[in-house]
Amino acid sequence: MFTKQVLGRTTADTEGDVVVLLIGMRVNHFWAVHQWLPVMMAMFRMLGELARNHDRGLLGHVMLTASPRTYYVVQYWESKEKLYAYAHSPEMFHHRAWVIVNRKERAGKTRGHVGLWHEAYVVPEGSYEAIYLDMPAFGLARAHGQVPVERRGRSARDRFAHRSGPKAAERAE
Repeated sequence: MFTKQVLGRTTADTEGDVVVLLIGMRVNHFWAVHQWLPVMMAMFRMLGELARNHDRGLLGHVMLTASPRTYYVVQYWESKEKLYAYAHSPEMFHHRAWVIVNRKERAGKTRGHVGLWHEAYVVPEGSYEAIYLDMPAFGLARAHGQVPVERRGRSARDRFAHRSGPKAAERAE
């Protein structure tokens, strides 16, 4: 009834480069809930803002935890330009949140109760591959779509070698 469809061996239906953002927080002092809870809620607010406006470029995300202290979101973006545009847009919540963080840091008012981090990657086509066995669409496949593994190659070597679209034809010449 609530089970998602499982499709055997599948892979992500990606074309071109993949943009991945890992963004998260670390709770340095559990007792300082008034410091880290607003940070966590801000992430949920930003994800909601992006979900309401698909033109911003967020294709999908996965929320994960690395430990009882560290929480993060793996985000898949349409392009690094759209990621930058969202991060710097004055009308979006991310920009306002960072103005506050930067102001507190300059004033020496950060207390070390919560850590913030992010890592961004642009992964060129041919430098990534994915396989899912008896999994509903997840991660990269949920962001870009899911296809039978045969469409991209049975082996990791084949999937790494896969090229898509007109750009692929130009590179082959």
